[in-house]
Amino acid sequence: MTAAFVAGADAPTEVPLKRRLKRAERARQFKALALVLPLLLFLLFTFLGPIAGMLWHSVDDWEVPKTLPHTVAALSDWNGKDLPDEKAFAALAGDLQAARAAGTVAIPSKRLNYVVNGFRSTLASTARNLKTVPEPGTAKDTLIAINPAWGDRATWAAIKGASGPLTSFYLLGALDLTRNLDGAIVAAPAEQAIYRDVFARTFTIGFGVTVLCLILGFPVAYLLANLPAGRSNLLMIFVLLPFWTSLLVRTCAWIVLLQSEGVVNDGLRWLGVIDEPLRLIYNRFGVYVAMTHVLLPFMILPLYSTMKAISPAYMRAAASLGASPVTAFRRIYLPQTLPGVGAGSLLVFILAIGYYITPALVGGAADQMISYFIAFYTTETVNWGLASALGAVLLLATLLLAVVYGKLVHGQQVTGGMKN
Repeated sequence: MTAAFVAGADAPTEVPLKRRLKRAERARQFKALALVLPLLLFLLFTFLGPIAGMLWHSVDDWEVPKTLPHTVAALSDWNGKDLPDEKAFAALAGDLQAARAAGTVAIPSKRLNYVVNGFRSTLASTARNLKTVPEPGTAKDTLIAINPAWGDRATWAAIKGASGPLTSFYLLGALDLTRNLDGAIVAAPAEQAIYRDVFARTFTIGFGVTVLCLILGFPVAYLLANLPAGRSNLLMIFVLLPFWTSLLVRTCAWIVLLQSEGVVNDGLRWLGVIDEPLRLIYNRFGVYVAMTHVLLPFMILPLYSTMKAISPAYMRAAASLGASPVTAFRRIYLPQTLPGVGAGSLLVFILAIGYYITPALVGGAADQMISYFIAFYTTETVNWGLASALGAVLLLATLLLAVVYGKLVHGQQVTGGMKN
C-alpha cells in the first residue's frame, strides 16, 4: 500500500521532467543552429546561389517570348514542315511594330543570331522597313518582300526553337550537338564542333598534372611522415610556402624561367647540353610544369595526413615475418596509403580541370582549357547561356568524379572491414 502510494506520488513529477528535457534539447539545437547559420548563409549567397544561377542561365530562354509574344503563341501549333500560316506572319509584323516602338528589337536578335547567322540584320531591317501593319491577308507577302529570309523555313524554326521559357540549345551546343529543322538532335557542323575536343584536352591535361603531382608528391609526403617532428615541420614550411605567394606571381615566374633567354635555357647552354634554346613555354610542356608546381601541395597534404596515421609497427611486423623491404612496402604500406592517394588525386584533378590563369599565360592556342572558353563567352561575347552550359557540363563531370571516388572509398572500407 505504501509502495503504491509512493509510486503514485512520483508519477506526476515524471511528465514535467520529460518536458523540461525536451525543451532543453530544443534549446540546445537552436543554439547550435544559430552558431552555424552565418556559415550556411555565407555558403548560400557565395557558393550555392552562384551555382544555381549558372545552371539556370544554361537553360533560360526569355528573350524571344518576351519581345515576340504573339509570334511565339502563333507558332505553338506549327508542325515545322512548311512555312507558317498567315496568322504567324501577321503576329510577327505586329510584334515587330511594337518592339520597334519600344526599342526592344535588339533583345531577341542576339539569341536568334546564335542559331541562324545574320538573323540580327533580318530582324533589324524588317522592323525598320515595316512602316505600317500589313493589311489582313497580306502579312506573308509583305514580310517576304522586305526580306526573303522570311520565306525560309529555317528562319521560323529558329524562332520556334527559342520560344522558351526553357531551352536545351546551350547544353546541346556545349556537347557539339544541335537540332535540325525537324527538331531531331544531330551532330553540330564540323566547323562549329570544338567543345568535345576542348573537354578532352581539359581532362587530358588534368590527368597528366595529377599523375605528375602523384609521382613527385608521394616520396615527399613519405619523407615528411617518417622524419623526426622538428625536421618534418621545417620541410612542411617549404611545402606550404607556395600558398603564401600569389598564383599570378608564381605563373609569371615560370614565364621568366622557361622563356628562350630564361634561366633554364641559359643553364642548359652553359652546360653544353643544347646549342639552340628549347621552346619550353607557350606549349603543353609549360602548362604541365607550371600547373604541377602550383598544385603539388594539394597532393602532398592528403598523402602526408594518411601516411602519418600509419603505424610503423606494420612494417616491423612484416619484416619480422621475413618480408623484404620492397615486399613489405608494396603489400603492407602502399595499400594503406590509397585513401590519401585517392583524395589527393581527386583534389588535384578537380582543381586542374578548372584552372584558367596558368594555361592562359604559359600555354599556346592549342593548350587552352574549357575555363578559357567559359571566361571568353562571359566577358568577351557576353554569351552567358553557352558559358553557363559549359560550366554546367564541367560541374557535372566533377560531381561524377566525386561520386565515383565516394563509391570506391566506401567499397574499400567495406572490403577492409570484412578482411578484418
